[in-house]
Amino acid sequence: METRYEEATKVTVQSIIWNIILTVIKIIAGVLGKSNAMISDGLHSASDIISSVGVLIGNYVSSRPNDKEHNYGHEKAETLVSFLLSILLILVSLTIGVEAIKSLFNLQEVQIPTLLPLVVAIISIIIKEYQYRITIKVAKKINSPSLKADAWHHRSDALSSVAAFVGIGGSILGFKALDPLASVVVAFFVSKVGIDILKNSVNELMDLSIDDEQEERIKQIAKETKGVLNLGEIRTRKHGAMAYVDLTICVDGNITVRQGHDIAHKLEKHIINDIELVKGITVHVEPCNNCPGNMCIK
Repeated sequence: METRYEEATKVTVQSIIWNIILTVIKIIAGVLGKSNAMISDGLHSASDIISSVGVLIGNYVSSRPNDKEHNYGHEKAETLVSFLLSILLILVSLTIGVEAIKSLFNLQEVQIPTLLPLVVAIISIIIKEYQYRITIKVAKKINSPSLKADAWHHRSDALSSVAAFVGIGGSILGFKALDPLASVVVAFFVSKVGIDILKNSVNELMDLSIDDEQEERIKQIAKETKGVLNLGEIRTRKHGAMAYVDLTICVDGNITVRQGHDIAHKLEKHIINDIELVKGITVHVEPCNNCPGNMCIK
């Protein structure tokens, strides 16, 4: 069975190969077919190559085991890569948008595209949507933030190719402004995805908590664990694709330290086995005789 790192690497290498092919084809088609929208779309695909290489690096670093300098592991490398990818996407969108707006104010210099970039746009839409689907499938399976970012980069490229197709087609029909307008739409799609990924990665770098459903599952496991009388505070934090949990439980104050330890150890084991993303958990044990409600009285 392939490891998490191997699955991510396999789909990312495929993306790099496809994007190199698409970048070359789009830019050549844009130049020969006189379409600025297709050239912009080609630049977007070129940024996909850079982002996929970044994902490869992030996956490699995050797969390394804990060491003296990084006691909690290297999983946050994936989130850091997602952050850098979002900045790249935003910069690409600004470059494309500024050039497109300049063209809108100089329509006399805009040439009518040929059919070549129109055909390439259709090919790009099919390939990029295929890349999105296979990448997001693996990203969800292994819970990789950087791979999810890369998947949405593919989807934004597919949408930008749709915009390029409409712009090129409209320009061929005599509406010259549609070609640079298509580039503006491409820039919008790219920036939107970049901003969304930026927000998510910043949240994770600031130790975003796991979602409510997963937290409720932790509470349920604790309540079902023999010896746990009540629950106290629960704190969680994302660590790249993984998460860490701090949990306070109440036990009978008359039991031995060994018995309290065994209850905590059993709970830790159940949570880690049941919730795949939990990498580590610390259970604080408090005496809790006749504790009312759901919270510990310390």
